[in-house]
Amino acid sequence: MRFLLSFLVLGTVLLAVTQPLSAQAAAGKPVLLISIDGLRPADVLDAQHRDLHLPNLQAFLTYGSYAHDVRGVLPTLTYPSHTTLITGVSPNIHGIGSNLTFDPTNKNQQGWDWYASDIRVPTLWDAAHAAGLSTANVHWPVSVGAQVDWNLPQIWRTGLPDDRKLVATLSTPGLLPSLEKDLGPYADGIDESLPGDQNRARFAIHLLETRKPQFMTAYLTALDTEQHASGPDTPASHKTLESIDLLIGDLVAAAQRVHPDGAIAIVSDHGFAPVKQDINFYAPFIKAGLVTMKDGVITDWQAAVWNDGGSAVIVLKDPNNAAVKMKVAALLKQLRDDPRYQIDHVLDHDQLVAQGGTGMASWFVLMKMGYELAVTPDASLPAPPHFRGMHGFDPASAEMRSTFLVEGPGIAAGKNLGSIDMRDIAPTLAKLMGASLPQAQGHALPVNAPAR
Repeated sequence: MRFLLSFLVLGTVLLAVTQPLSAQAAAGKPVLLISIDGLRPADVLDAQHRDLHLPNLQAFLTYGSYAHDVRGVLPTLTYPSHTTLITGVSPNIHGIGSNLTFDPTNKNQQGWDWYASDIRVPTLWDAAHAAGLSTANVHWPVSVGAQVDWNLPQIWRTGLPDDRKLVATLSTPGLLPSLEKDLGPYADGIDESLPGDQNRARFAIHLLETRKPQFMTAYLTALDTEQHASGPDTPASHKTLESIDLLIGDLVAAAQRVHPDGAIAIVSDHGFAPVKQDINFYAPFIKAGLVTMKDGVITDWQAAVWNDGGSAVIVLKDPNNAAVKMKVAALLKQLRDDPRYQIDHVLDHDQLVAQGGTGMASWFVLMKMGYELAVTPDASLPAPPHFRGMHGFDPASAEMRSTFLVEGPGIAAGKNLGSIDMRDIAPTLAKLMGASLPQAQGHALPVNAPAR
């Protein structure tokens, strides 16, 4: 995998002789940040024991530094986690509290939190610009309208042809037609399959080679999609991950050709757990009169359930309504005491915010591992699982831990960083770029090779 290894080692030795490491760090280096949605750390660390062939990902363990595991945020979902990865702060600060926007009457047609204007703090893209670095992005979550020089943001609506016009319009003007002229059609935003990843990897490589961005983000989705469909540790999930490993090899080779002095980081947003059953959380709120429905449509609500897969945010329409608050608290206690609902524990507002979750919530319900929220209010209790694999569970659990790998000239080789906080990743990458991310709650990790 490390196609330029001899050249890189020689270059690193020469730089060490002619330039102190601190001067190199101050100057910064290009960074390519690749996210593999749903990649569990043990899939890489214990690949052989899991009968996985991942030579490109495992090479990071030899040539770079890596976390044993990454503790994520509440909730352990894609959009809140990716925003933490690129800001270094928790969801209660960056403002992306879930995947979907809060939409208690379902009028937003399952709209996701696509827009970078909803992020309340500077991102790594902003930090790179402030440091005078050029930037690019392929499909990173919450990137529509981001301050990125060459931006292919993630967004979709229906998967119909109009979606292609939407992506082209919201990308950097003229960028998508220019790339498609050389590469053919870009993947639909709604396409999260392996062919979609393969397509976007080609576009990412072409962007690297033609625009040479000094900070670039790229996002691969197919592992998450397959683990939802068939579960983690299935033959189909393993096959998908092995195919993604080939894409990592191609991306790393391109990055090393374009920026031999650059760093490459691999991250993921959350782990995965198999699902046994669905639990209908909507029906009790409807039965209690906290949600009003007519002809299958929500017409009013006093307390809403915001579905996070393995957890649920409970939002009050009027948090100051003491009577409603008491009614919801009593209902949650009833559900918690009922073994049919498989609740692990419930956080109140103050406890949730202290752990970094969204301040919109009055309560946060964490399900027992293996039980996810049903997606419709008419589901039976219990119901067969809608997904075979899920996340959104307690970030303290081993199953929800995510991945961090980084390599490049000046990065310590074979260094295990131990268990880290997800909020440490953004300031680490900012420091490698010679940029600043002062609002980050985390701290830069010691990934630099020791001075000699």
